[in-house]
Amino acid sequence: MMSSRQSSLEASRHSSHHSLHSSSRASMLARVMLADALVSGAVGLLQVLAAAPLAGLLDLPAIGLRITGLVLLVYGAALVWLVRRTVLPAGAAWAVIAINVIWALDCALLLASDWIAPNGLGVAFIGVQIVTVLSFAELTFIGLRRRRQVSA
Repeated sequence: MMSSRQSSLEASRHSSHHSLHSSSRASMLARVMLADALVSGAVGLLQVLAAAPLAGLLDLPAIGLRITGLVLLVYGAALVWLVRRTVLPAGAAWAVIAINVIWALDCALLLASDWIAPNGLGVAFIGVQIVTVLSFAELTFIGLRRRRQVSA
């Protein structure tokens, strides 16, 4: 039979294990959003700083690469700001999911239109963006769902 001190220690150990497990599951959302920010920032920086060489390599308009690069830099900075907040609002995570899905749809629409005429490498560049942002949207959704399960 356990003494009250032993049962108190056991309860404390169980509670700290549960808390640690819960916080690591809850922080998945923040880690995914930070990864999204870093990838977006890196691609944005590449597009802004190397728009002309990329334009020649991909047969994409340099101005379009620069503008979307700037958008990606702002988006990445906004995600870093969100992740650094004490509490990450669920509405913000849903907005990130929506933005990623809209970005993917815009990229697909761009490829399907006759507005641009990228070469095969340009199509692949845009295709990788579609897959990447849809992956981040899905991972953000999973992180949001896990956080909800932890708090329930």
